[in-house]
Amino acid sequence: MLDKYKVILWDFDGVIMDSMPVRELGFREVLKAYPKDQVEQLVTFHLQNGGLSRYVKFRYFFEEVRKENVLDEQINVLSQSFSDIMLSLLLNEKLLIQDTVEFIKNNHQRFRMHIVSGSDGRELKYICDQIGLSAYFHSIHGSPTPKKELVRNLLLDNGYITNVSVLIGDSINDYDAAQSNNIAFIGYNNPSFYQKEIEVINQFSDLDKKSDVKF
Repeated sequence: MLDKYKVILWDFDGVIMDSMPVRELGFREVLKAYPKDQVEQLVTFHLQNGGLSRYVKFRYFFEEVRKENVLDEQINVLSQSFSDIMLSLLLNEKLLIQDTVEFIKNNHQRFRMHIVSGSDGRELKYICDQIGLSAYFHSIHGSPTPKKELVRNLLLDNGYITNVSVLIGDSINDYDAAQSNNIAFIGYNNPSFYQKEIEVINQFSDLDKKSDVKF
């Protein structure tokens, strides 16, 4: 499945690290002063849009859920509080998805690999440095730059050919980022992609087994 590609762009949350439950906890903690039903709406939006940044999600909370204006300064304060929680909880190698990490370690010289994530870029680089992942990637990119723009800039800056580049992610936002930049997309461990006729990898260790590669 991956033999035709030379460049792999990786999503992080839910693909390399099982961090979505921790991030959900972070949103609940940062927004604990607000009505519970409103926070639940934000959590639902978060779970449905894993590839979007916390900046977008906090803005959604105020503008769409609470129907009120919010200043960039407020978003930044909440985002910093969220980041503090993430750095206290995500520096944990036990959260790594071992199947994915083994593939990355075994193939980082075969492909040019980059991370393009909805997570905060500085925070993500620090986490990858601390848990020993940075050496396997040519670069690590995150929010506040939107993922579509991250992918576009990365392709242009490196002169990558689109038909040998693929983005691997677990959310519809990852798929949209790949589509908007005319590169291939492969879903990771997300059954909802089957209905969209998108290639899906359930486990990298099973790539050679056709039964585990669904369309």
